[in-house]
Amino acid sequence: MLDPFSNDDNWASHYETTGPEIWAQTAGRVTHFVSAMGTTGTITGVSRFLKERDEAIEIIGAQPQEGSSIPGIRKWPDVYLPKIYRHARVDRLELVSQSDAESMARRLALEDGLFAGISAAGACCVALRIAEHLQGATIVFVVCDRGDRYLSTGVFPA
Repeated sequence: MLDPFSNDDNWASHYETTGPEIWAQTAGRVTHFVSAMGTTGTITGVSRFLKERDEAIEIIGAQPQEGSSIPGIRKWPDVYLPKIYRHARVDRLELVSQSDAESMARRLALEDGLFAGISAAGACCVALRIAEHLQGATIVFVVCDRGDRYLSTGVFPA
């Protein structure tokens, strides 16, 4: 049983691959990293890697706002946080609504040709919200799921 919520290989894979790729692709200019918070493997591994290179990089976790149900993103009460999660490496949490995430998923598909799922779109919403208030920042988020998982939900109308 893989148990991605407590298996250190989850975050370690992002520390060894995703973090270095972000660092390389931005030539070390990343200023903010936004991640959906599902198993917390991505945010834990990437934040560890990035913070080792530059402590000033801001790490933001995307969580669903109250009443929203976004597959792949959870609002974790402290008692249920995955065992692999490292709170000290996350600078803040931002909430996103289900309707905003679903709208963003459609927008990403129509405008950018990215057939992303709702959790990825939720992280994108947070990244764009942060970008509204910054100049010269390099904000990265990960497209962590695919749109085809939501074809039967009505998110993507025919």
